[in-house]
Amino acid sequence: MSTSCSVHLIYGPQGAGKTTHARALAARTGGVRFSIDEWMVNLYGPDLPQPPDLAWVLQRVDRCHEQIWSLTRVLLQQGTPVILDLGFMRAEDRRAARQRAEACGAHPTFHFVDAPADERRARVLRRNEDRGETFSLVVPPALFDFMETHYEPPSPAERAEAHGAAHA
Repeated sequence: MSTSCSVHLIYGPQGAGKTTHARALAARTGGVRFSIDEWMVNLYGPDLPQPPDLAWVLQRVDRCHEQIWSLTRVLLQQGTPVILDLGFMRAEDRRAARQRAEACGAHPTFHFVDAPADERRARVLRRNEDRGETFSLVVPPALFDFMETHYEPPSPAERAEAHGAAHA
């Protein structure tokens, strides 16, 4: 495998600009980008139970991750960079992603994207209304607040290793 071929792992809180960063990185590197929101909406959006069931959603996120990592392995074997916009909300998620990337024979490159919480909330609400290029699904204020409680900011060591960090 080429040493120039890498897995780029984009992480940060919601509304920070991860998908925008991932799109720009894919364009710059010629890499293939995977964004979990797009997969979930396209594959399971019409089937989402009402009211939403977190266990149901998480099972499907796990299925998408398995398929995305399978494709990542193939792309890396072909020498294609991969950009993963999969959330990586917790330190454990980032640690597991590092292990998976290394198991694929690639060196993971982390990208931390962040912005102040009030700015991120405003972006998410605006994205709900505008439904522009990075829109995948409506994130109501209550869901934004819920996700904020589940996000684990990076440790100083994680921040220090983040390459190409974008602080919007």
